[in-house]
Amino acid sequence: MAELFTVARPYAKAAFERAAERQALADWSGMLDTAARIVADGEMRHRVLSNPRLTSAQKTQALIDICGDAIDDEAGNFLRLVGQKGRLAALPAIAEQFERLKAQREKRIDVDIVSAFPLGDAQQDKLASALAKRLDREISITTQVDKNLLGGVILRAGDTVIDGSVRGRLNRLHEALSA
Repeated sequence: MAELFTVARPYAKAAFERAAERQALADWSGMLDTAARIVADGEMRHRVLSNPRLTSAQKTQALIDICGDAIDDEAGNFLRLVGQKGRLAALPAIAEQFERLKAQREKRIDVDIVSAFPLGDAQQDKLASALAKRLDREISITTQVDKNLLGGVILRAGDTVIDGSVRGRLNRLHEALSA
């Protein structure tokens, strides 16, 4: 998986730079998402991408045909380049990295909050405003409940993880006492 993201990085960066240059980040985001969803489809992988009888050009053209009007000529050329290099399977990772670059440009970040109990709207708003201030970003929150935490919350924002759970504190206490 890490190798796929390494392969995807230069393509995502090139697509992002071109989209930013043309002020078409939202358009490219949609086009890459469409292509990535089609490539991730199990039947598409089985019938087209894994078919040894098809050339990379034929596989790419099949993808472009399936995308139809959802992509423009420039995105089609991008897909042809990716296909020519044999990297169509990396499209979901390319789209994901493109979205990260877009979010960074727009000073947005998605935050996952895992809590022991459901959070009320007031609690979510308080966490969002504190995180927005700390990270200097617009925050989009998704919440999950994990009864195994016992209490507290775990926040995941990009590469940052803040473990304020009771389970996490107990684990850290156990490690400190064992050392």
